[in-house]
Amino acid sequence: MRVNGKPYRTIWLADDGRTVRIIDQTLLPHRFAIVDLRYLADAVTAIKTMQVRGAPLIGAAAAYGICLAMAADASDQSLDYAYDALLASRPTAVNLRWALDTMRAHLRNRRREERVEASYRRAAEICDEDVAINAAIGDHGLEILRGAAAKKRGKVPINVLTHCNAGWLATVDWGTALAPIYKAHDSGLPIHIWVDETRPRNQGMSLTAWELGQHGVSHTVIADNAGGHLMQHGMVDLVIVGTDRTTARGDVCNKIGTYLKALAAKDNGIPFYVALPSPSIDWRIDDGVADIPIEQRDASELSRISGRLPDGTIVQVEIAPEGSAMANYAFDVTPAHLVSGLVTERGVCEASAQGLRWLFPEGAPTAESKAHA
Repeated sequence: MRVNGKPYRTIWLADDGRTVRIIDQTLLPHRFAIVDLRYLADAVTAIKTMQVRGAPLIGAAAAYGICLAMAADASDQSLDYAYDALLASRPTAVNLRWALDTMRAHLRNRRREERVEASYRRAAEICDEDVAINAAIGDHGLEILRGAAAKKRGKVPINVLTHCNAGWLATVDWGTALAPIYKAHDSGLPIHIWVDETRPRNQGMSLTAWELGQHGVSHTVIADNAGGHLMQHGMVDLVIVGTDRTTARGDVCNKIGTYLKALAAKDNGIPFYVALPSPSIDWRIDDGVADIPIEQRDASELSRISGRLPDGTIVQVEIAPEGSAMANYAFDVTPAHLVSGLVTERGVCEASAQGLRWLFPEGAPTAESKAHA
């Protein structure tokens, strides 16, 4: 996508072909800064501190983290250490494990002298695959938006509510939930986006609104709890969100607050779609509420908020009373029965085991393989 008219991906290689470059998303929307990752520790820190975030981008960053480790030491011990260090950086995003499994399997049986070049080639392929997947998600989601427009019989625009950031900043390019929106905008379909602020890190306000603005998409930022009110008054035509992990039966794990949006949509008869690339499907588990580990992040994300002063200085301020306990759950799980459909690179299916098996028969494990997972 474009920043100030210049095309960017969210992760790419510097001219030396070894240094990995990322956009520091912790500084957006006030400052656009590029950070160089030269060592494994840099990649781990970038994922942990959310300089990169979003399940697909986390997977891409982890793949390049393996590359950086191999460039320093291509031994089996280095490969295993890098795998473990990166896997521990963000426990919820299943793309992280998928990318690491892919990289380790690609490198394990290669000679040490081959591993550096082989790792960089495979990481680049993972990035290119992500772009193609997200573009396809956009095409399938565009048909949903066209259908919503047809139902409005000329009443424009289509009003879409989204939560957190599932745009190009969360992927290598295009995004998941926002890919259909960009495709609709580019095709001339009138569309307006309600952007949840998405506390506590405000990814909706800081990231989604920023990238929509860069692309010229009409949008309005709202408080997290305003969505239900808008739905009650006919101001939302559909909801579309992303997911960090989707179970084999279609439960979806996304940013905290997503479940409440799904409940409000169900109560008001509004379609609730989830856009997901197939690497975010965790075929090993069925019950998302019981089995997906929910990351609890540092309490300071709740008790502090960052902003820009009139002189341009970016500061953090404390907003909580001293002594109050904090619980910062980063994700929640929306059960499949609240999801109208899953938008994937292969098409749209119902949120169920049958729906996912229909689109991805090769991905659905047998009972025996699940027992040994």
